[in-house]
Amino acid sequence: MEPESFVVAAVFLLIVTSVTVALSKRFGLGPVIGLLVAGVIVGPHSPGPVVTHNVEELRRFTELGVVLLLFVIGLEIQPSRLAAMRREVFGVGSLQIALAGATITAYLLLEHETWEAALVIGLSLALSSTALVMQLLRDRGEVSSRHGTTAFAVLLMQDLAVVPIMALVPLLAGAGAETLAAGPPLAERIALIAGMLALVAGFGRFVAPFALERLARQGNREGFLLVVMLAVFLAAWAMHRAGASMALGAFMMGMLLSGSRYQLQIQALIEPFKGLLMSIFFVAVGMSVDLGAIGGRPGAFARDVVVIVLLKILVMGVVGWLFALGRAVTVRVSFLLAQGGEFGFVLLGSARALGVLDDAAFVTGIGVISVSMLVTPLLARLGETIARRWDRTPRLSPEALRGPDAGGVAPRVIIGGYGRVGHTVAAVLSCSSIPFIAVDMDPARVARGKADGFPVFYGDVGDQELLSAAGAGRADLMVLTIDQEQAALRAVTLLRSAWPELRVIARARDLAASGRLLEAGATQAYPEAVESSLRLAGNALQMIGFAGGDVDLALRDARTCNYALVRPDPEGDGERNPG
Repeated sequence: MEPESFVVAAVFLLIVTSVTVALSKRFGLGPVIGLLVAGVIVGPHSPGPVVTHNVEELRRFTELGVVLLLFVIGLEIQPSRLAAMRREVFGVGSLQIALAGATITAYLLLEHETWEAALVIGLSLALSSTALVMQLLRDRGEVSSRHGTTAFAVLLMQDLAVVPIMALVPLLAGAGAETLAAGPPLAERIALIAGMLALVAGFGRFVAPFALERLARQGNREGFLLVVMLAVFLAAWAMHRAGASMALGAFMMGMLLSGSRYQLQIQALIEPFKGLLMSIFFVAVGMSVDLGAIGGRPGAFARDVVVIVLLKILVMGVVGWLFALGRAVTVRVSFLLAQGGEFGFVLLGSARALGVLDDAAFVTGIGVISVSMLVTPLLARLGETIARRWDRTPRLSPEALRGPDAGGVAPRVIIGGYGRVGHTVAAVLSCSSIPFIAVDMDPARVARGKADGFPVFYGDVGDQELLSAAGAGRADLMVLTIDQEQAALRAVTLLRSAWPELRVIARARDLAASGRLLEAGATQAYPEAVESSLRLAGNALQMIGFAGGDVDLALRDARTCNYALVRPDPEGDGERNPG
């Protein structure tokens, strides 16, 4: 593509996505459906300008966004928490795949498909979209809710099931024996899988933390990002080489790094790349909707979509009943997982290449997956509406149940900086049983905070993605204790812009710095030099016999109107000689 045509296509795509996402959010549908609709509009199967005809290549590239999404989810899930989900992963997930695959296969046999084609399509459509469901849960702050963790457990089992399903396709094509004979011996394949798992575990447990520690001490932000990216894509490649999904490898690496004190900074660095790739991924899915194929047999196609979606809802309802998940959770999960998934594209493409599917069946299968993904945000809202009829108990925001190292409780206070002042604030909050987290750019201070038993993380307090990951949108208060004025001003400006309701109190060196912080948007700014002077004056008053109440009143008067009473003469040495 010529550079000029590429720029024109990019501008057109941005215009369309801006409009559709804005309208989608305006009507309360969320950004995902806006991106899917944008894909339909700019895709090769609709009238009007086309961004690209290479939809398959675009979708494969943007699946890197799914890899990054699973990595970020892994960062938020401790291994111990995953172990506690084994019933949902292997029980609920396995039964959902088996029953959904069997019922969809039976339906397709009624449509006169061959049993091989029906089985491949049935198993492909039994899988749901990890990318779409997890993005919806993250947008709604429900990843850590009961239905969010159940949905994720089923999706994780589906990712694991991709391996045996992919191995089944050549067998159905009659090429299984030749493939097995031409491939390496079983012992070598097992050794390869074990070696790749060891590679991921070793890099995630030892190499990456060691490298990140050194780069953080050097303040090498670019190197830090590159090592994180290397860890993600090395794990993705290793699992792909072993025959598993790339997203599963990224998830494993995220879990290995989830206990790191660099967790928040890693997430903050990855989020922009993940967000961009995931947005283009959803656009690419929308481009896959073949309006011509749908228009050729609209009644039959609509029936296929409705029946398959209903079958998946009913199957998940039965599974939820068997595992006693509760009616509200079962309904939410059933409607969330009713669509086809991105791995269905891969499985159907492989089946067509091997001759298991003809072109008509392939196009129909791709269309069902794409359209079912398109309507998922609406299905999720419908499921939520139905579930609320059975879920009368007031619920906390599920995101409020997730706080990094905060015992599952969202931090009420975020401390920016863990030096002398930050440590003091943290100690007071801890003694008062107020949940908090602290962020500092000095790895030595972060290590000291961990040794103190406090939730202290490495990261830049002026990074919006990091503050968002830390819970700034849910916190009651931000305490800035950093002594670099420019960094504090940048952080205050960012906080006031991103979270206008969040109260911010800041440390300042002197009255001039305090004034600048207040102008930037700080709720309160306390000049250290003046406060220490007032503390000294208060002690002096008490020692010469003033009552405690009179001393407090005098100090309060001194602080009134931004310390106007004690503000030095601008022509004198004032604060330059505060002692």
